[in-house]
Amino acid sequence: MTQYTRYLSIALAILQATGLVALAARGQLLRGCPQDILADTSIFGMIIIVLVMTAGAALVMWFGEQITERGIGNGMSLLIFAGIAARIPSEGKQILDSKGGLIFGLVCVAAFVVIVGVIFVEQGQRRIPVQYAKRVVGRKMYGGSSTYLPLKVNQAGVIPVIFASSLLYLPNLVAQLTQSTNSDSWWQKIIQKYLVNPGNPVYVVIYFALIVFFTYFYVAITFNPEERADEMKKFGGFIPGYRPGKPTADYLNYVLSRITLPGSIYLGAVAVLPNLLLHIGGGGGGSNFLPFGGTSVLIVVSVGLDTVKQIESQLMNRNYEGFLK
Repeated sequence: MTQYTRYLSIALAILQATGLVALAARGQLLRGCPQDILADTSIFGMIIIVLVMTAGAALVMWFGEQITERGIGNGMSLLIFAGIAARIPSEGKQILDSKGGLIFGLVCVAAFVVIVGVIFVEQGQRRIPVQYAKRVVGRKMYGGSSTYLPLKVNQAGVIPVIFASSLLYLPNLVAQLTQSTNSDSWWQKIIQKYLVNPGNPVYVVIYFALIVFFTYFYVAITFNPEERADEMKKFGGFIPGYRPGKPTADYLNYVLSRITLPGSIYLGAVAVLPNLLLHIGGGGGGSNFLPFGGTSVLIVVSVGLDTVKQIESQLMNRNYEGFLK
């Protein structure tokens, strides 16, 4: 699975690098700068640039894997976390200089409330009680204990938001690559009007609907109630009031579908709220009103919570090792 993930990451890096180089060669990469910013626009020169950018992506992926193996937490998530956190001071100062102290204070209060809400929901889970029957193996008795199966409200994490934003970015990229110097076609005008500005109501509705869809889709492919029910049955576990096997799987599927709906609405609200604030605050869909978006908040909070849990786990293991010695 790790190898397939590497291949997919390299393929996406090549695709994105090719798109960026094509936009740069046509003077459409930077707003307000229609000039060509590439020193060498030959085919060979652009291929070299694409290869260098892809190699850089591969190097970052290798760094992430090394951090995961030798550090604490997921390496790629920590790298993304560091990149987001490094931007906050400069963008906060930009808000203070351009909008004034009142808007800066309101943004800080809003960011604090959103972060607290995200932490509260990220920690929320539905605990399904599981009991294990007693078994006699040789002269020893196993089982007879009680535990629980935790189902998080946000079972999908930040993946649906990334999928939705990536899917919405593709039409814009295709429209820019196929844009004519004379005039735009009707479908390019529709994309520019509805799928480019994050503050547009149509964009917000489509973005929210995609997040809800991808939440259900990702939960369906990552959590299989039948497999969980078979695992519990194999080890003698059962949910009180439900027979092992299909009745247990149906109950897990029922509970999962009920908690996935509020989880998807929560993800959509967190991702869409900054865009609405940008539109209301007169930001015009840019990044001049809020220091980070909903995706960044979700990544920062989830990575922070996961890192803290892993640090606590490492400290507990060290304490147990010292006790056993």
